[in-house]
Amino acid sequence: MLVTTFKEYPYTSFEELDALLTQANGTVYCVDPASNRQTPPLEVEALKDQLAHRHIIEQIQHGTFESYLQPIIFLDSTETFGYEALLRSEANISPFDLFRTANRFGLHSKLDQRARAEAIKATYEAVASHQKTFINFLPSTIYNPDYCLQHTFDIIDRYQLSPDRFIFEVVETEKVHDVDHLQHVFSTYKKRGMQVALDDVGAGFSTIDMLKRLEPDYVKIDRSYVSFCDEDAEKRDFLKKVRALTHSMGITLLAEGVERIEEADVCRELGFDLAQGYLFGKPVPAKEHVIKTA
Repeated sequence: MLVTTFKEYPYTSFEELDALLTQANGTVYCVDPASNRQTPPLEVEALKDQLAHRHIIEQIQHGTFESYLQPIIFLDSTETFGYEALLRSEANISPFDLFRTANRFGLHSKLDQRARAEAIKATYEAVASHQKTFINFLPSTIYNPDYCLQHTFDIIDRYQLSPDRFIFEVVETEKVHDVDHLQHVFSTYKKRGMQVALDDVGAGFSTIDMLKRLEPDYVKIDRSYVSFCDEDAEKRDFLKKVRALTHSMGITLLAEGVERIEEADVCRELGFDLAQGYLFGKPVPAKEHVIKTA
């Protein structure tokens, strides 16, 4: 039942609710007559917005997800170092739409938590014990690291996995505003025996200051600086400077988005440790992955 300031409107489907909202204005809420439970009051336009995205909201809250695994290789030997776990919806909703909708409706913490859980499960089922799994996380979803990450640590314990098999990488590095908070998140992971990485590092990134403050174990260079680096002297110069800095700090350096052998050759010659990209393998469902070996 839709309840407005002046009237109650019964409905039996989302389509009927949609039609009712065209006649309503102001603040409204819905009531389940069977349980008498009601939704929080919302402006009509906000409720319309939720209805328009209800299939994605339902997927985030109750749908089925899985992890796809993309290989990360040693550049010197091309052997597999590990994998990046990437969240995918079995309802074929794009990751972009999932995270955009989650952020819009306050569900980003829920989605981020589910992504971490699926990645840990995929590690248990499909990643060899000597290989690492990179797992993305959004620092804005972890308001209290000791509390918010306990669910993640509990899942790792449940599968009886060694914490040192995981590398947690913060996405949107260049948009991090609260470095102190990210330091706390990194510290919490490290105290539990895991490693941390900065993702998508590029020219807008305050490299020296951030690296010294955060002390990441890995740095991933944004694909925009790797793509066609063999044909761009400025890109090669940037990559060379980052390699020198990270090498002096004992940080492992990874090139993202490698799609051409010429790009791999440049990164190898500059002393990059690791690489990932379509040249070495596309993401594949963990359930289709070769079962882990000793």
